[in-house]
Amino acid sequence: MAKKLLVCLLLVMFAGCSSEEPGLDLSNMDRSADPAQDFYRFANGAWLDKTPIPESESRWGIGSELRDRNKEALKVLLTQLTSAEHEAGSNAQKVADFYRTGMDSARIEEDGIAHLQPYFDEIAAIRNFDGVLKVVAIQQRLGAGALFQFLVVGDFKQSDINAAYAFQGGLGMPDRDYYTQDSERFQNYRTEYLTHLQKMFELLGDEQSAAEAAAQTVMRMETRLAKASWTRTQTRNLASWYNKRTLDEAKKETPNIDWGQHFELVAGAAPEYFVLAQPDFFKEASAMLTSVSIDDWKTYLRWHLINATAPYLSSELVNQDFHFFRTILRGTKELKPRWKRAAEATDGALGEALGQIYVEKHFPIEAKARANQMVTDLREAFRRRIESLEWMSDETKQQAFRKLEKMAQKIGYPDTWRDYSALEIEPDAYVLNVLRANQFEFDRNMKKIGNPVDKTEWGMTPPTVNAYFHPVNNEIVFPAGILQPPFFDAEADDAVNYGAMGAVIGHEITHGFDDQGSTFDADGNLTNWWTEDDRKQFETRASVIEEQFDSYTVLDTVNVNGKLTLGENIADLGGLAVAYDALQIALEKKGRPEKIAGFTPEQRFFLSFATAWRAKYRDDAMLNLVKTNPHSPPLYRATGPISNLPIFFEAFAVQPGDAMRRPDSLLAEIW
Repeated sequence: MAKKLLVCLLLVMFAGCSSEEPGLDLSNMDRSADPAQDFYRFANGAWLDKTPIPESESRWGIGSELRDRNKEALKVLLTQLTSAEHEAGSNAQKVADFYRTGMDSARIEEDGIAHLQPYFDEIAAIRNFDGVLKVVAIQQRLGAGALFQFLVVGDFKQSDINAAYAFQGGLGMPDRDYYTQDSERFQNYRTEYLTHLQKMFELLGDEQSAAEAAAQTVMRMETRLAKASWTRTQTRNLASWYNKRTLDEAKKETPNIDWGQHFELVAGAAPEYFVLAQPDFFKEASAMLTSVSIDDWKTYLRWHLINATAPYLSSELVNQDFHFFRTILRGTKELKPRWKRAAEATDGALGEALGQIYVEKHFPIEAKARANQMVTDLREAFRRRIESLEWMSDETKQQAFRKLEKMAQKIGYPDTWRDYSALEIEPDAYVLNVLRANQFEFDRNMKKIGNPVDKTEWGMTPPTVNAYFHPVNNEIVFPAGILQPPFFDAEADDAVNYGAMGAVIGHEITHGFDDQGSTFDADGNLTNWWTEDDRKQFETRASVIEEQFDSYTVLDTVNVNGKLTLGENIADLGGLAVAYDALQIALEKKGRPEKIAGFTPEQRFFLSFATAWRAKYRDDAMLNLVKTNPHSPPLYRATGPISNLPIFFEAFAVQPGDAMRRPDSLLAEIW
């Protein structure tokens, strides 16, 4: 009876709230829901009921809305750029010509695949296995994803020097599970993929029987690569990547790959060493180079070239590509308008050139200053949490303090903008501009091998609605794109900003101390800075979170993968707790405000957090998320962390036995 009375009092108090206030749109709430039983519904229920997923999207949520607003802003900038004259070779000329060719649908239709013919001719001219590898190298530079891929980041054991990482790849579908899982849904995906492959080969000019045979060849080869690939869970273990090899050592493991010659083709010179991230995969890839016929390799390479370029070609190729990859695999009903697709591609190709213009108009210096202050508060809150940990020894704490102190922070946009002078963008053909941009970015990265890491470089463009932690650089990065309402609102109260953007900042800080980030030290080197007992304590606590998320079911019998999502779930829980502490620091400085629209600062904090995760997914998109993404579904990112936090229980009078409160014996806490 007492619990019911508390809930009734809370609901009565909330019922009179107005939605006319900055930061929170209370009209999106469902006040008939009990916050102690379904807080996600309480915070977002009205929005969930009234908001359809747009036909051109596979999911929709608060981040999608912000990304859409950013695209509208980019459209204005791009339209202005394409209507003006620019100096040849300037960033403005390159951005304008890239977008203009992307919007020239008549010319794209007229050209068809003509601009790709030289690349198809190279494939047709292959006579031996050395020729196969030569074209693989060409396609890797073009971004065509043939056979495997390269990453260039700081050496895990010498983080100030860049190293090349050869990484598994070569698949057309999103993940190995799409080739290997036996469920009816995945069998259907494979059937649809074969149909898609055949239609794409027919669009290249193959007769039906030849196209059908080509489709079977690609499926057979990719299935073999998929079976040799590590799972997503295995590839999350960053330490397992670090298989450092000289060229001779790699040659012994993969005798059919001449790594010296391959590096000459892709990087201009062979390094002293590189990292063979998944040795088992490369042993199989090496074996396939001689056990698969030359003609089959030609078929495979033709497919990967057209697969990489189809979105930038004529409508029949665009539509077929969309049908499989967006409608079949993600449930999307309608192709995005051309301007959105061209704007996304321009941001991908010339992100910092476009981003420099974007931030001048959409990210004032005051916003950067306030965001920096929030990060400072979050770092102080995290420092205090380390200090108060009862389960961690002083010895390990000192190393944790050092890592936190050395963690760099980047806000809004780079201090030094990328140099695009070596990138040629012409007013001739959209697909050629895409390939030029891909090759420029690939070559730019490969030139880093063996050279010092540039700590000023960014991995996301300024308009991006996202953020990241880089374990080797030990840095947290927040582009201007996410530092906007509703994540960050200069007009809103601190509780709202700390609940949304503060939790994002805390999330990225905590990534430095999750199950993978915590294996890198303050300098970004892969090393154990923990005492043995402290590490065991950490792993025991992390296992509680893993088991919690393993128990969440989506799409009938498909469960969240607690091991795959562990790092993100640790970061969500730690980030939310740290953001709450940072809010208290801010309130100590400024004084505690009265209730706003009937809510205390703590209640507004948690409402803002849950609002930031409101989202809807189509079933196929949700399955893709669960199978391929280290993030949990938004529902569980919102409710999973709060169900562990006594500060949430207190804010909303959540009692033992309520759905939003895990049993005391199962409460997860690390940071």
